[in-house]
Amino acid sequence: MAPDPALGWNDALEAAWRGLGAPGRPGRIARIDRGWSTVMFHADDNEPMRTRNLYVAVAVGDWVVPSADDEQVEHVIPRTSAFVRRASFEGDRFEADTLAANIDVVFLVHALGSPPNQRRLERELVLAFDSGAVPVVVLTKVDLVDDPEPAHDELAEVALGVPVLLASGKQHRGLEAIRAYAAGNRTLAFLGASGVGKSTLVNALLDAAVMDTGVVREADQRGRHTTVAAQLLRLPGEGWLIDTPGVRAVSLWLSGDGIERAFADVFALMDHCRFRDCKHDREPGCAVQEAIAEGRLAPERLASLERLVAEEAALEAEQARFIRRGDRRGRRKPR
Repeated sequence: MAPDPALGWNDALEAAWRGLGAPGRPGRIARIDRGWSTVMFHADDNEPMRTRNLYVAVAVGDWVVPSADDEQVEHVIPRTSAFVRRASFEGDRFEADTLAANIDVVFLVHALGSPPNQRRLERELVLAFDSGAVPVVVLTKVDLVDDPEPAHDELAEVALGVPVLLASGKQHRGLEAIRAYAAGNRTLAFLGASGVGKSTLVNALLDAAVMDTGVVREADQRGRHTTVAAQLLRLPGEGWLIDTPGVRAVSLWLSGDGIERAFADVFALMDHCRFRDCKHDREPGCAVQEAIAEGRLAPERLASLERLVAEEAALEAEQARFIRRGDRRGRRKPR
C-alpha cells in the first residue's frame, strides 16, 4: 500500500524513501512513550501500530518503516524538516532534542497579559529558521487586554517580516488564519512556554477538548506543563498538528543560517562597516554603532546577537572536546 498523502506524505518524502530502496510500508509516528512509537499508516487509522524504538532516534512526525515482524523501527526516512534544540538536562548536554519532525509551519506561541519577550522570540526564530519549516508568531489570549497592538508591534519589530497573528482559544478568534496554513495536508507545530495558552488554542483548532489545560499564576502569568508528550493530531478538514510540551529553556543547537536570518537587519548593517573585521564596539566607521547612536537599532538587539553567537561557538567547542574524548576512549592501544 502506498503511503497516504492525507497523512502528510509528499514528493520530498517519496524521493527520500526511494533513496533508501523503497523498503517496507512507511508510517508516521503520532506519539512516543518510553521507547515505544505509535505509528499511523493512513489518515483514518484508528488502530495504529505500537512498535519499539531500538537503536534509532525518532520524534513525533517522523516517517518510519517497521521491521517485517513489526517489532521495531527498522528505517527512519530522512526528514524534510525538524525543530531541534539542545537537550535540556545536563546529562545529555551534547545531545540534540528533536521536538517535532517533518513539519511545514512552526507557530511560536506567546501570550498577552505579560510583557512581550523579544529576546526569547529571537532565540525561537533562530531554531525555527534552522528547522526548515516556515515560522509564524502567534500572540494568544487577546481576550485579556483591551489593545493587543502595542505587544504585537513590539514582537513584530524583531520578527523581521515573519507574520505575527492574534488569537484567542477561549473566544475562538484568529483560528481560520491559523488553519489556512494547514491547506494541502501540511503539518503545523506549536511551540511555546508553559502557560501561554497553547493547549487551549489547540483544543479550539481541533474543535475538541483533546489537550489538558491548566491555570497560570496571576503574579507572572507562568503556568505548569499541561501537554506532557508531543502528539500528532488531525485537524478538521485537512492537515495535521503537533502539540509539544511547554519549553522553558530555548537552548540553541548547532545553527545553520538561523542566526543570520533571525538577525538579518544587523548583518545587513555589518556589511557597511568600514573594516571587514569590525568588532562593532568602538571601531571608527562602524555602521552598527552608528545605527544604535541614531536610534535605528536597539543596543539590546546587538547584545542578543552577540550572546547567541557566543553560545553557539561555546557549544561547538564543547562538542569538539566531547568527540575527542570519545575517540580516545574508543581507540585501542596498538599491540
